[in-house]
Amino acid sequence: MGRVSEATTQFRSGFACLVGRPNTGKSTLTNALVGRKVAIASSRPQTTRHTVRGIVNRPDAQLVLVDTPGLHKPRTLLGERLNALVLSTLGEVDAVGVCLPADERIGPGDRFLVNEISKVRRRPTVAIVTKSDLVDPSRMVEHLTAVAAMTKDTGVEWDDIVPVSAQDGTRVDLLADLLVGKLPPGPPLYPEGELTDEPEEVLVAELIREAVLEGVREELPHSIAVLVEEMGLREDRPQDRPLLDIYAHLFVERPSQKAIVIGAKGRRLVEVGTTARKQIETLLGTPVYLDLRVKVAKDWQRDPKQLRRLGF
Repeated sequence: MGRVSEATTQFRSGFACLVGRPNTGKSTLTNALVGRKVAIASSRPQTTRHTVRGIVNRPDAQLVLVDTPGLHKPRTLLGERLNALVLSTLGEVDAVGVCLPADERIGPGDRFLVNEISKVRRRPTVAIVTKSDLVDPSRMVEHLTAVAAMTKDTGVEWDDIVPVSAQDGTRVDLLADLLVGKLPPGPPLYPEGELTDEPEEVLVAELIREAVLEGVREELPHSIAVLVEEMGLREDRPQDRPLLDIYAHLFVERPSQKAIVIGAKGRRLVEVGTTARKQIETLLGTPVYLDLRVKVAKDWQRDPKQLRRLGF
């Protein structure tokens, strides 16, 4: 019989899920691990609404990161569906990373999250102390002590506790090593070089929504949804000068919110469109024509029919 090479037996592949309260740095960390933007990152809570898979390709492993929405106590049907998405994801991965930001105290929301994890079948679980660049050493020691003490309250045993900073890259490689070490041996799950399995239309819609969230200073994040209605290369263009046409609708729940998004004389919507277009061109490597329209879908977060139409 032929001898199986040592490199083949040692290659690992699998899925790791990053979970945490809203706005704990999960998307930013996903992008840092992958080395490219595959998940939108905003200062607004509840930015992520889909499980975006980022793929970390290494000579010894392929780590598929599942970036979930923030687990929270839901107030709407949308919130309930987002939580269900998180819990179903937890049951399917090989390892779980819990994001606990260093600049915030451990609170009821964190304990709620970790208690929910304890209800799912046991998996290797890493406590990831995000935003480590925002605190001094004494505060970090205090936070790490509080994270370690969570095992008594929740029953979840940490396999590792690691502080990281996605902003400056501190210990991001170490975290990748720890997560890879918890994956089973196996061949790559995706073709080499692939960074995400999200459809391009979903990534485009997310980039548009990110631009809106950053451009609108009023509190609207829960009320904004984006649907790409049409997307394709414009015909009759020379091959060396392609143009990608994107027609997208931005949905809000009330006419007053529509006015906020559009802004005085449409200036805010123009700014949002410009920002989103540049991000999309960077992602896809193609010049883009973006047609963005704002529509009112009354109380869409509580309407099952509208939630289905918007992909939830």
